[in-house]
Amino acid sequence: MGFNCGLVGLPTVGKSTIFNALTMTQVAQAANYPFCTIDPNSGIVTVPDKRLWVLKDIVKTNRVIPVKLELVDIVGLVRGSSTGQGKGNSFLGAIKGVDALLHVVRCFEDPNVVHVDGKLDPVRDIETIDMELILKDEETVKTKLERCAKRKSDKEAMAAVPVLEKALKGLNEFIPVRAQKLSADELAHLADCHLITQKPVLFVCNIGENDIATNGNAHSKAVFDHAAKVGARAILISGKIEAELVSVAPDERRSYMEMYGMQEGGLDRLVHEGYDLLGLGTYLTAGEIEVRAWQIQKGWKAPRAAGVIHTDFEKGFIRAEVASYDDFVHYKGEKGCRAAGKLRTEGKDYVVQDGDVMHFLFNK
Repeated sequence: MGFNCGLVGLPTVGKSTIFNALTMTQVAQAANYPFCTIDPNSGIVTVPDKRLWVLKDIVKTNRVIPVKLELVDIVGLVRGSSTGQGKGNSFLGAIKGVDALLHVVRCFEDPNVVHVDGKLDPVRDIETIDMELILKDEETVKTKLERCAKRKSDKEAMAAVPVLEKALKGLNEFIPVRAQKLSADELAHLADCHLITQKPVLFVCNIGENDIATNGNAHSKAVFDHAAKVGARAILISGKIEAELVSVAPDERRSYMEMYGMQEGGLDRLVHEGYDLLGLGTYLTAGEIEVRAWQIQKGWKAPRAAGVIHTDFEKGFIRAEVASYDDFVHYKGEKGCRAAGKLRTEGKDYVVQDGDVMHFLFNK
């Protein structure tokens, strides 16, 4: 699988509730007091893809395998976490291991759920988390800079120094690395730092169940406005509704969602956004044995995409037979696509498109 998202945020914002609903477990303890999550929890999340079930009926198979992502629920951070306050540096270390951040922001009023700062203010809460992550990255960059500056005879270390100084200057000005417009070559010098603020982030507004029908509230609007200013994205979700939806029988979920004016489950939307946040795409294989979605990075060429199935497919790649999903459905499978001239032969330079239905030929 190889890709994961980390749920971050202040304590009591609903991270663990959303994690449990996403993973359909009760692994993460959810309570209305700070630090009820003691250790980072991880779970596997299926990426919803209706196309798989359409292909299943066309090729007449009973085996369907969707793409999965790993989700990590990290303890709530507080002001001072970068210097060991709250649960401290061990949890900031856990954040370093994820590929993207899902920043859960409390946008619901509830007198029975305490707020760690005493009053609900979503933008202030975001800035508190951002500050701690920036301070941690500042410490990491400073440590590497001091180490590289001492290695005068090491060309690579000397080449890294100006990049580290540039990144440190930005962090000192409270600019996260992702917003510093560093080049690919500059970012390569920072790769081994695993900087937290370099990771893409999605703000997840956790709203009350009564705010779904009105498309949010004043608190979530403030988060969307903030996201627009910092070049990020935000979505709405009601952790309370999603937690209840998990326990509803599959054939009753549609009517349950309609009761709240929902066209799509918030968790489905969250997973898709997280998937897109990581720059991921999907190609499909369809045959009598199985229908399967394969996860790739957008922009990958055919041989590398083939390697996701098996390294031998990449090493011995000859060509790929490709049909678009729409053509595969319209012409009722590979045979129909071939007869209609819609099954293309693509070589090593072909950039795989999301939804391509592919069959690889390779030398063993």
